[in-house]
Amino acid sequence: MSQAHGPASPVSSRSGNALKGRIRVPGDKSISHRSMIFGLLSIGETRVEGLLEGDDVLRTAEACRALGATITREAPGRWRVKGVGIGGLVEPKGILDFGNAGTGSRLMMGVAGSHPITTTFDGDASLRKRPMRRILDPLVQMGVTVVSEAEGGRVPLTLRGPKETIPITYETPAASAQIKSAILLAGLNSPGRTTVIEREATRDHTERMLRHFGATVEVAPHGADGRAITLQGQPELRGTDIVVPTDPSSAAFPLVAALITPGSDIVLEGVMMNPLRTGLITTLLEMGASIERLNEREEGGETVADLRVRHSKLAGVTVPHGRAPAMIDEYPILAVAASFAEGTTRMQGLHELRVKESDRLAAVAAGLAEAGVEHEIQGDDLIVHGSKTVRGGGNPVATHLDHRIAMSFLVMGLATQEPVAVDDGAMIITSFPTFIPLMRELGATIQD
Repeated sequence: MSQAHGPASPVSSRSGNALKGRIRVPGDKSISHRSMIFGLLSIGETRVEGLLEGDDVLRTAEACRALGATITREAPGRWRVKGVGIGGLVEPKGILDFGNAGTGSRLMMGVAGSHPITTTFDGDASLRKRPMRRILDPLVQMGVTVVSEAEGGRVPLTLRGPKETIPITYETPAASAQIKSAILLAGLNSPGRTTVIEREATRDHTERMLRHFGATVEVAPHGADGRAITLQGQPELRGTDIVVPTDPSSAAFPLVAALITPGSDIVLEGVMMNPLRTGLITTLLEMGASIERLNEREEGGETVADLRVRHSKLAGVTVPHGRAPAMIDEYPILAVAASFAEGTTRMQGLHELRVKESDRLAAVAAGLAEAGVEHEIQGDDLIVHGSKTVRGGGNPVATHLDHRIAMSFLVMGLATQEPVAVDDGAMIITSFPTFIPLMRELGATIQD
């Protein structure tokens, strides 16, 4: 098992300065993972600029190396990947250890499982708790054999791929870009057409990047809010250049910090504005946030913009269930914003939060309780009763090895009456390794 996280490293934050300045948060994690994976599956060389060099992405890079890619780091954020092409993967000599990387492990199950090799997947204590059965079920339909698995379809698990992967049509049981992507990536090495039907549209980075590398992908509406995505199998992907835009999930932390900290006025540079990733911004604007889009432009096939964010008086809103796929990683930080909003914020349909790095719904609720925020859980809904002043203090918030829980409550502490501590900040490196120095650059008081 991975030992990515050593002894706990408590971190605390407290109110003080208004946040001022311009920063650029790291590259998007979703696109960074996929740039490595598509580089592996391509013929020729893929050059990547702006790669997120967090632990999760580096684990995916190591897995791609183990499967045959030649990967070199030329400078911070600048990488080259020489691929082996679809069908060219080699059997890894050892276990693929993904640490805390749920996205990397699940997508790579589709990649490796569709090749006639045997591959073992493992990770840290947090990843070992996360369910993989909903990834494995469609892969089994495509001919993949699950040789062994931990209880409940969890890692460590071993997959053996078929001589020829079977193309399927599959309707996902939940709105999950990871399920969709694992199936499409497996479909690359199958003859014929693989179709994934989703009842609610999820982030579409895989479809965009498939096209960018030369695959034929058709997307059609399905039902009221869904889509049917069809991939023509066995294309020849060609290495290409990727510019990774900044991660809206990471930008969410300084963005909310500026909204709740009096006197703040900051600019976040080059934030991805993909409409399937901007649910948090939509929600915050509904709450009355001052968020101004500047210099909108194209980077790496995605629309990006600089965001000017100023301290704002927020009001509670109802966040509909249908918005969840566009902001699934942002609910913890939205709960922090809601704590400072006047009135009640109801976040509907958060079942997916229960199967993230931790049971995020329970972890957020426990953190709110420590800070003195009135809240309740009704079914899969989180209800936060906000107030202009939030006490903070309490016992250190239990992060459960979840980077987004840690960062969310450190942001909260920047505007509470008493400091807020988290029990461990070590795992923040998995997605946002420069979080603490960038926040300090804006004027935040964070002590580690």
